[in-house]
Amino acid sequence: MKYTEFTGKTVDEAVETGLKELGLTKEQADIRVLEEGKKKLFGAVKARVEIAALCEEKACACEKESETVCEKAEPVCANKTDGERCVEFLDGLFELLKITACTELVSEDDKVVINVTAAKTNSVIGKRGATLDAIQTLAGAVANIGRDDYKRVVVDCENYRENREATLSKLAENLAEKAVRLGKKIKLEPMNPYERRIIHSALTGYAGVKTESEGKEPNRYIVVIPDNLEDPTAEAIPARNERRSDRGRNDRNGRGGYGRSGGSKGGFGNRGNRGRSGGNRSSGSGGGTTLKAGSDFFGIFLGNSGNKNDEE
Repeated sequence: MKYTEFTGKTVDEAVETGLKELGLTKEQADIRVLEEGKKKLFGAVKARVEIAALCEEKACACEKESETVCEKAEPVCANKTDGERCVEFLDGLFELLKITACTELVSEDDKVVINVTAAKTNSVIGKRGATLDAIQTLAGAVANIGRDDYKRVVVDCENYRENREATLSKLAENLAEKAVRLGKKIKLEPMNPYERRIIHSALTGYAGVKTESEGKEPNRYIVVIPDNLEDPTAEAIPARNERRSDRGRNDRNGRGGYGRSGGSKGGFGNRGNRGRSGGNRSSGSGGGTTLKAGSDFFGIFLGNSGNKNDEE
């Protein structure tokens, strides 16, 4: 091939000039960059490129090679099942993501089931299975290419889905029990459709409660509604906040707060042997804090200080 040198302010400008003069396209030319253009304090250095036309024999050889590869690959792909194509896709995906993992085609009768074994399961599962769900969605798209009827694909990683289902079922029962005990609605955090179905199914036969889905995707969540609901207009209690408030009640009823006084547990600020009663300070062995209604404090002292001033 005979190369011709062209210059310009930039590499793109030099290439464009050379292709125009030679009457070639980028696909028909072999381009070599000799020097990139750059500006200096005084003047500038032009970009230099060499361009030569590709020989027709080489182009034809490339086209024939491409056709041969396609002809060989086509029947191979046609002979593979939906599950095998999914496994091949996942192997390539993990290689691109630099994840050390092995895929196993478990079954593909009613649905394609693939199990993944990874050196680091978190890299495949992700937070609450988000990465695993994304991988499953991609695998499902690959399996259903060219199909008229949809075939379900399930990708699991070392029994994560089975364990997750057991965890969600137990969580649903605990929240149903609390909803009945408190007489209030409890809402769970947003979940995907698969996990919401687990919650609905777990509480289908649970007496005294019903479940409803509210909100829009991807923030759709489940609300557990007890039959003995005290105030239908009240907002649902978030599951996390409900657990915190329940812990607070246990602390107040069992321990009387977080402070210590005279070797016994007391309310906030009861350190040393100091106590407050009605806003006035008084001394005693194990003084506490008597709170008025609507107080912002969480701890309440329930012990007897033995001091008359405190009793009054």
